[in-house]
Amino acid sequence: MNTTVLVRKPFAAVLAAGLLAAALSACSSSGGGGEAKSSDTAKSTTAAAAPQASGAQASGAPASGAQAAEQVTAGQPFGTACAAVPKDGAGSFTGMAKDPVATAASNNPLLSTLVTAVKQAGLVDTLNSAKNITVFAPTNDAFAKLPKKDLDAVLADKDKLTKILTYHVVPQRLAPAALAGGHKTLASDDLTVTGAAPDFTVNSAAKVLCGDVQTANATVYIVDTVLMPAS
Repeated sequence: MNTTVLVRKPFAAVLAAGLLAAALSACSSSGGGGEAKSSDTAKSTTAAAAPQASGAQASGAPASGAQAAEQVTAGQPFGTACAAVPKDGAGSFTGMAKDPVATAASNNPLLSTLVTAVKQAGLVDTLNSAKNITVFAPTNDAFAKLPKKDLDAVLADKDKLTKILTYHVVPQRLAPAALAGGHKTLASDDLTVTGAAPDFTVNSAAKVLCGDVQTANATVYIVDTVLMPAS
């Protein structure tokens, strides 16, 4: 038997096993370091992204009731129908702010039926000369909800028409923050506004479509329903 060969074979096997163990240890150490590094990188990335995500949420999330109220008290008109108001000219928000309320309404294409009614009742000068009032202004579509025979009858009855129109007027300027609640009108009847900015309802029936519209002497809230006094 060749003893040299027998000695060399176990030695070679031991050497190979040692090398293998060293290699595995090196791989394990390298892999652990890589995982730690990857974990640290992920944590750093998450930490860096967190403020951005928070900021995105702050800017993209719907505003709370308090935030919404803040936004609409800044003197800017609010509501879905505001987009239908002309962008420039006498009927725009800027143009309306220069004129008294009846004149301003006559330049707004959403309010032509209301203006006809105001003229029919002889209230143009009354409204234009009033100081610091709030007007709930029904749109043309609001008047169109009324049966034609009823609308014609009201337009032909000056006293009744005056009572209805003055019921849409509160003798003080109401900012959005002060809008909710009960208010005495020029018709001596109360109306009630519920909700919070920018979602207001008048007398549980009329929705504010475009609010906080400024004229020279009034704050206007455009509504989708004609308001009727109880008496």
